[in-house]
Amino acid sequence: MIPRTVYSEEHEIYRHAVRRFVEREIVPHHAQWEQDGMVSREVWRAAGEQGLLCPFVPEAYGGAGGDFLHVAVVAEELARVDATGPAFHLHSGIVAPYILHYGSEAQKQRWLPGMCSGAIIGAIAMSEPAAGSDLAAIRTRAVRDGEDYVIDGQKTFISNGQLADLVITACKTDPQAGARGVSLMLVDTTTPGFARGRNLDKIGWKAQDTSELFFDGVRVPADGLLGEENRGFHQLMQQLAQERLIVALRSAVTMEAALDWTLDYTRGREAFGRPIADFQNTRFKLAEVKARAVVTRTFIDRCLELHMQGQLDANDAAIAKLHATETLMTVLDDCLQLHGGYGYMWEFPIARAWAGHRVSRIAGGSSEIMKEIIARAM
Repeated sequence: MIPRTVYSEEHEIYRHAVRRFVEREIVPHHAQWEQDGMVSREVWRAAGEQGLLCPFVPEAYGGAGGDFLHVAVVAEELARVDATGPAFHLHSGIVAPYILHYGSEAQKQRWLPGMCSGAIIGAIAMSEPAAGSDLAAIRTRAVRDGEDYVIDGQKTFISNGQLADLVITACKTDPQAGARGVSLMLVDTTTPGFARGRNLDKIGWKAQDTSELFFDGVRVPADGLLGEENRGFHQLMQQLAQERLIVALRSAVTMEAALDWTLDYTRGREAFGRPIADFQNTRFKLAEVKARAVVTRTFIDRCLELHMQGQLDANDAAIAKLHATETLMTVLDDCLQLHGGYGYMWEFPIARAWAGHRVSRIAGGSSEIMKEIIARAM
């Protein structure tokens, strides 16, 4: 494997601590969380105590003052064991940065310390029943009424939706302006008029709560506006590159994990009197998987470097997500095939990964949207 140079020694020390936490606090409980449809709030608090949540947040707001690579380490270590339930990457790498980058001092003081400790769980609500990748088509409205905004609408496919204490909600504040009329609101989920719908029954990622959310006359004080009014779409576009990079790096690690699972299985499983790994077809398939994993990992690490230098643009992030997620599904399908009938059994990690990661080609912007972004830049 090509040596990795993106992480410092400090990051690798942090990785060892994260790996111990994952093996101790997450792996033994994940199967139960899949049955429950969500993880426990206790694991969020435990993660906060160990510094796994929002590690890049400055110490003044309760964080450790690290950087995005610490978030990446946590995402990689969860992906290594295919722990899809704890959405720490969403909370830390997607929700918290909006507050840190666009929030007022009062908003940072109110929300970030609790997000770092695990006392507050964050979500972001963009998708609606009639608006997925097309964010300009959202219908949820926030109308100014005196010192408040009144929010009415519905969101769906919202990760952390059942557990969230804070939901960054994309709303139309100027319905006639299309994308230029979108604003982001900080919604406390204890606010009257806010309601959670179903915990959606998904094909995979069964331990991660994914919900419908309803807003019926939800009154948010004017200081709950995140950043400037009607600048929400711009804010979303600025942050989507990091979100897509997180999806890509999780995909890269999952490829490596799938290769390890399949090597172990094919070396121990026999057919016609010899290990499956001894057949030429198996060796060639595994060689293809190895090559795809190495190329993807190398490219994603370069994207991580660019992101840390402030040079990863929307086009490169789209390329990273498109390549990593499309390649991942090819890898998972090939690895499942080499498991034979056992590959279709939920108890085997390859089955859970194959079902769960199909969403990676959709979430964070579908592959078709990624192609459109790339094509426009050509």
